[in-house]
Amino acid sequence: MTTDRVSSRPAPPDPGLGARRARRSAPLVAAIVIDAACWTVASALAWVAVGAPRGDGTPSTLLAVLLLAGAAHGVVGVASGLYLGRWLRGSRGEAKALLLVVTVAGLVALSPAVPALAPGAGPGVLRHWVLAAATAPLALILLVAVRQVRHVQRPDDRGRPERARALLLGAGDVAEHLVPQLLLDPASPVQPVGILDDDPARRRLRVHGVPVLGTLDDLAQAVANTGADTVVVTVARADSALLREVDARASAAGVHVLVLPPLDEVLRRGPRAGDLRDLSLDDLVGRRPVEIDLHASAAYLRGRRVLVTGAGGSIGSELCRQIAGFRPAELIMLDRDETALQAVQVSIDGHGLLDTSDVVLADIRDPQALLAVFGARRPDVVFHAAALKHLPMLEQYPLEAWQTNVMGTLNVLDACEASGVTTVVNVSTDKAAAPTSVLGRSKRVAERLTADRAARTGQRYLSVRFGNVFGSRGSLVPLFRSLLEAGHPLTVTHPDATRYFMSIPEACQLVLQAGAIGAPGEALVLDMGEPVKILDIAHRMIERSGRRDVDVVFTGLRPGEKLHEELTAPDERAHRPVHPLISHTAVPPLSPCDLDPDSVRGDTTAGRDHTGAVGH
Repeated sequence: MTTDRVSSRPAPPDPGLGARRARRSAPLVAAIVIDAACWTVASALAWVAVGAPRGDGTPSTLLAVLLLAGAAHGVVGVASGLYLGRWLRGSRGEAKALLLVVTVAGLVALSPAVPALAPGAGPGVLRHWVLAAATAPLALILLVAVRQVRHVQRPDDRGRPERARALLLGAGDVAEHLVPQLLLDPASPVQPVGILDDDPARRRLRVHGVPVLGTLDDLAQAVANTGADTVVVTVARADSALLREVDARASAAGVHVLVLPPLDEVLRRGPRAGDLRDLSLDDLVGRRPVEIDLHASAAYLRGRRVLVTGAGGSIGSELCRQIAGFRPAELIMLDRDETALQAVQVSIDGHGLLDTSDVVLADIRDPQALLAVFGARRPDVVFHAAALKHLPMLEQYPLEAWQTNVMGTLNVLDACEASGVTTVVNVSTDKAAAPTSVLGRSKRVAERLTADRAARTGQRYLSVRFGNVFGSRGSLVPLFRSLLEAGHPLTVTHPDATRYFMSIPEACQLVLQAGAIGAPGEALVLDMGEPVKILDIAHRMIERSGRRDVDVVFTGLRPGEKLHEELTAPDERAHRPVHPLISHTAVPPLSPCDLDPDSVRGDTTAGRDHTGAVGH
């Protein structure tokens, strides 16, 4: 038998470690040396300006000023992040840091000359004061000049791929931060050649050397003058109406449109050249951005145990990703689909081992399993996102809607009450307002059960409604995309049919916000702007696909389907006490004792069993 021996001797040092450290520190050392040279030149210029003859102590005074100012500059420069890449080149932050460093260095250099203020001070001390006072502003001028030269200097383009020539739309703070990266980042996909801005005060402005050439109305002329082939939207809060106008003008001018991620993400870490992406259908058909107070969300999630049902779904998985960013004490992801749980675990933890306690395999239709999970994990906050949502399918199988959307919600509420959950947010739909379908009626019953449990417990149990979600599994856009890829015509129920739309991240932000501002028993509804024609979405997707051989086929409204959705029912009184774009409406409670399976069927499905056959 042989035994493998593992040596206890330490591994030999990496011969390349020192070289890598030297490469990382080289820019820092070079920057400090250049700045020291600026101080030296400034001191010499100040000496010439003072006009001191040799031999009267001025050289020693000059050396003292240099040593004191240089030491202070280096220490404060490192401490302020001036040499550590904390500030973008040429940015206001860098300018403020540089002014602070020079001011402190100048005051330190002046400190030995304080006796010059006393009566009878000698000429040597006074000369020290004059030299130090003259050196600091000269040094500041030289330091700014050197940085300006380095900033406007373009990197060597040899060996790098050809970059698109871009016009930026918006000369505000986003452009102020993004332009230096587009100019200097070797990986930048575009090179800014001009800026368009509708503010007349910015007409002659230059942003880091890139000129403002006019307004959006001047796009075609600016493209002709600069040879640009791309437009980058750098407006901080560009709504869908503006993006549609930009898209139309860019299409007419024969140029491509790029946009940045959502504003809240940009503000957290600043815009980056690598963030630029193509204009999507979500951008064109979506609504104006809504400011959600995520700090309020963080306050009730941080340090708490949070459980999400339906965690593997489109809404549930995005909820989990956003909640994880608020540092809860524990995030519990519950779903009956093990593959979906693995996918969300990969997106959050970077692995899909499925052997950790954050993933729970359970079905909300199993009350005993829920009671066991909730009793063992004791969550503080619960987001109930598990549901069946396909309207035509539930019209065929209404008992399935009853078992999941109604009884499953009741099981979750029972488990929440038994384990002392203080906040429950039930994810609902606009189809619950004046419902006409099995889906809408089942979700309306779930809202009423949630309101009843809020009245019984006194805890913040509430619901939140929103419309169609772009990109969610089985939703309109993925369906149209699949039909396009397969070469089939796009099917639209009615030429005038409209729906409300929002993005998955925004829907989840609303859910999180609801838990922060909603009162017990309420339903919160986001003002989703104007509804969008489904036919318009079909035409835009066909146009963006580049195909001209795709037809649109009208199939007619299906049973239970509305021509136009509603966000609140006519008999609901909505008000907006907290957020100007979030309505609150009271929901009448419904006791579990009064539940009736026929309540979700409606007249058109009364008498059917779960197979869709008519019972006798």
